Amino acid sequence: MDRTAQLTAPAAKREIAYDPPPVPGSLHFRAVDVLEGNWTGTSTVPSRGLYPHQWSWDSAFTAIGLRHVSPLRAQTELETLLDAQWGDGRIPHIVFNPSVPLDAYFPSPDFWRSSTAGRAAGAPRTVQTSGIVQPPVHALAAWLVHCADPGLSRARGFLTRVYPRLAAWHRYLLHRRDLGGGGLASVVHPWEQGMDNSPCWDAPLSRVAPAPARSFRRADLDHGAAEDRPTDLDYGRYVRLATDYRDGEYRDGAGEFAVEDPSFNALLIASEHALARIAQELGATGTARHARAERLTAALIERLWDPAEGMFFCRDVRSVRPGGEPIPERSVSGLVPLLLPTLPRDIASAVVRTAGSAHFGLGVTTRLVPSYDLLGEAFDPHRYWRGPAWFNTAWLLERGLRTHGEQDRADALRDAALDIADTSDFAEYVDPYTGEACGATGFSWTAALTLDLLHTGPGHGVSPMGIRTFDRNDQGVKGGDRG
Repeated sequence: MDRTAQLTAPAAKREIAYDPPPVPGSLHFRAVDVLEGNWTGTSTVPSRGLYPHQWSWDSAFTAIGLRHVSPLRAQTELETLLDAQWGDGRIPHIVFNPSVPLDAYFPSPDFWRSSTAGRAAGAPRTVQTSGIVQPPVHALAAWLVHCADPGLSRARGFLTRVYPRLAAWHRYLLHRRDLGGGGLASVVHPWEQGMDNSPCWDAPLSRVAPAPARSFRRADLDHGAAEDRPTDLDYGRYVRLATDYRDGEYRDGAGEFAVEDPSFNALLIASEHALARIAQELGATGTARHARAERLTAALIERLWDPAEGMFFCRDVRSVRPGGEPIPERSVSGLVPLLLPTLPRDIASAVVRTAGSAHFGLGVTTRLVPSYDLLGEAFDPHRYWRGPAWFNTAWLLERGLRTHGEQDRADALRDAALDIADTSDFAEYVDPYTGEACGATGFSWTAALTLDLLHTGPGHGVSPMGIRTFDRNDQGVKGGDRG
């Protein structure tokens, strides 16, 4: 039996971790097929052509979906990523596959020079990585993967091995990246936040002199339409920031770009709650981590919440004003804190209203939430994070809606995400109005989160964080694929 068949075999042939069994040609079956096609043997690439290496938050989202069909593979996905962690605790945003030609992706390993430029920060010597990070979804993913098959997880010592690495990752963000002094983590490059060319970055990036166009070659344009991708000017500034960070040996705090982002910090808080649960599973109390998550939630509200606008805004830490200043751009990032279980009721209600307002149109003019304000001057329905809808943010908001009791809205968003994933061939992102596919198709996190929505929708258990957890005594989920 080939590997795809092993992952999609019906219940009569083996014990499975999902219900109902997949039907060939079904959405479930095709989502699994995408993940199988993007599997390298130790991790999953986001897309074979456009993104041929391992990406940090992509792997976390991929593991969340993989847990439903192969808890072992989901554990391996996270373990492979954590094997590339730096000594200072950072988890790099790319782990490079040495078998991929250097010109297949830019910036390539010879640009980042992690093993030399990152030596003082403890970069690994046996694997090449980038030097920046991505949103900290990893502890949340690890907890959910454990819950998919606790028996397998305990037998392999999965949480015992990943917990200290995840704790070091959070320490890095909370101590090395509190560049604004208010308790929140700052990103030092737009790629770190994950929403690369969001209009939120336009003002802080305007201070950055772009690298000359002739100094780099954009491999991304070989696989995607130029009108769907960041502009050359944006890219020149990305390259300049990354070059300066590298040449400064990846020391934090000296760069021209530092932004406190609501989505990045909300995911850190959700993962801090997850770390508390992992600690409890390992015999500790988890009390200190829950308390830290609550302090971070308070800081998020104090520094980034705008009650008049009903959403969270980024803060430019490098602004000339003491303490920085808000960036007045409405991005989907400002809605993601809805994921947090202890968000005050009035704030959660305001975020829900904003999501359905004319600025985002969720459930009114758009079926999936756009990445940027529909009424904003910079809105573009096809250009990457300047308007298109993405499936990972849809998943986060669907979980957030469930967490705060908005079941009907969550059901509608879930149904829309599943339908558009199906009709777009698991696209990287889509036009928020039409659902037209943009970017790559057969995209891993779209397929993985499709699997998760198929198995954590109406009628399934939902944890206080809005994420399904499995009953440890549920025999229907304990026999996942072990090979």
